[in-house]
Amino acid sequence: MNANQSHTADHIGPSEVAVLRVLVVNVGRVVSRANLTRMAGLQHLSSRRCDKAIVSLRRVLGPTAIETVRSRGWMLVLSALDEANKLL
Repeated sequence: MNANQSHTADHIGPSEVAVLRVLVVNVGRVVSRANLTRMAGLQHLSSRRCDKAIVSLRRVLGPTAIETVRSRGWMLVLSALDEANKLL
């Protein structure tokens, strides 16, 4: 991991880590907002907290690491798995 990546990774909060863990476990599979919120333990936060976490994670992992599947949810692409695991 280079200095830029570790500096960026330091700015990932607990919500982003929780969302990333769920996406890593489900790599290559679409996870709906409702399931992502539940599995990440974010039910007590805003219903859009997962959206914010996805935006933050894309800043760190790159814009193509997490795919949006319209009307279904999000999916971590397999090619981003190694970088995602480095953040956990």
